[in-house]
Amino acid sequence: MNIFGIGLPEMAVIMVVALLIFGPKKLPEIGRSLGKTIRSFQDASNEFQTEFKREAEQLKETVQTTAELETKHIEAGKHQQENTQG
Repeated sequence: MNIFGIGLPEMAVIMVVALLIFGPKKLPEIGRSLGKTIRSFQDASNEFQTEFKREAEQLKETVQTTAELETKHIEAGKHQQENTQG
């Protein structure tokens, strides 16, 4: 078990210190707060990743559309040039 680079022995020491500092009555409340905070960060991170992927996909589609239009524009210019020369 390794959370945030902290192993089981380190986690046990942190729990004992927290128990000594806050007392047994406050620990459940602190644990809930910490859990809610971590969950909130995870939700924000997931939302950011989703938004980033959506924006990247839109940008990719825009680049592809622009490239297709530019190719058609170049081909139309070639055909027009051939028609005026021939």
